[in-house]
Amino acid sequence: MIKNKRVTKNHLYSQSPGNIVSDMDGEKVMLSVQKGKYYNLGELGGEIWDLMKEPITIHELVTTLQSQYDVAQAECEEQVKDFINQLLEQGLVKIEDRINS
Repeated sequence: MIKNKRVTKNHLYSQSPGNIVSDMDGEKVMLSVQKGKYYNLGELGGEIWDLMKEPITIHELVTTLQSQYDVAQAECEEQVKDFINQLLEQGLVKIEDRINS
């Protein structure tokens, strides 16, 4: 696992284990059992969270979201990176080297 928590296109991102996620009125909320904290992921954040059940790249996330929403690639990529950075800071996401970079 990578210690440097910088979001790049050359890494895979996936959910860290030990979190309980529930759907409340169309938004995802998460309880981090390890930290004992609740997080509101929102609707779009919940969608990103669901996509990270299996390791996924930023490019794959952005491509999937762009197929569902009318958003420019640069803006989508920036928002996805910001969201993942927040998850990384809280220890909610794992980051791995891409095997075939």
